[in-house]
Amino acid sequence: MIVHALPVAGGILAIAPLPGRDGDYAGDMAHLDEWRPAMVISLVTMAELNAAGAQEIGQHVQEHGARWAHLPIADFGTPDEPLLEHWPELSRFARRALSGGGRVLVHCRGGCGRSGMVALRLMIEAGEAGDEALARLRAVRPCAVETSAQMRWAMAARREAAQFLRHED
Repeated sequence: MIVHALPVAGGILAIAPLPGRDGDYAGDMAHLDEWRPAMVISLVTMAELNAAGAQEIGQHVQEHGARWAHLPIADFGTPDEPLLEHWPELSRFARRALSGGGRVLVHCRGGCGRSGMVALRLMIEAGEAGDEALARLRAVRPCAVETSAQMRWAMAARREAAQFLRHED
């Protein structure tokens, strides 16, 4: 498993493919353990976890001292309504981990579209300009963010934050 990492908000944000995707779940998890994430965000469906033999990833990650979040999104998709209600808390925790110098790993099946979308969203929510964040992310993982819908969801972070702040005044 290759981890594509970059500095964000004082910590390290990374995207990667699904552990076990290439048939070496144990080796991938050993590599993940060595990387020492504070948080792992899994964006794959249960069917994808089962196909890779990775259905125990959440338990493994938690037993090794990291927080695990499962936000299942269909391949090439974006978060749907039930998942969107969990996003603010998930994002806050990930950004807190990063600002404290921690490591956050986001993975989907291939480590491109869904992972790139969520990583880009976190980068923007952490204060980076969208175009600059995208350029930095694609410098380490050129396939990051695969569809226009994924790009819209990631780039909406700044607009949604501005709307939230206006409502708080």
